[in-house]
Amino acid sequence: MNTNDEKLISLLQTEWQLLDASVVTLIQSVEKCELIGVKLNYTFEEQESFDSLTSKFNRSSDLFTQKIIRTVWILLHESHVPFIDLMNMMEKLGIIKNANQMIAIRDMRNQIAHEYIPEALCELIPEVIEMIEQLVENIRCCHVFLSERQWIK
Repeated sequence: MNTNDEKLISLLQTEWQLLDASVVTLIQSVEKCELIGVKLNYTFEEQESFDSLTSKFNRSSDLFTQKIIRTVWILLHESHVPFIDLMNMMEKLGIIKNANQMIAIRDMRNQIAHEYIPEALCELIPEVIEMIEQLVENIRCCHVFLSERQWIK
């Protein structure tokens, strides 16, 4: 292992700690939003809870796909590829569970980032919660891969 790889592994460990903390708060937001449930009208505080959930979803998915996955790809000494190709290769290597799920998660993240109407975000919540479960499954799969290589603990 060369010095550059050691630096990348150190970076990966730091990124993983950030992701881990992000997922903890994401799951707490899921629990809070599930208690609110689906209604015709939401209070301002309930809308803020949904907004917080989608923000945490975006942050966690970005940390995973844009930081962790990209760093792992560099550690594997692979050249840059488009996101869809990257996810497909990650699935083939057993680093993630399902490339299609991760692509859909990225699409949802982009949709949320461009959604400006609070009521529209509330309508997305059931789908976001389902995708959060998929995101966490893919993160767990990646954790196994990284732990086996002793890149993270």
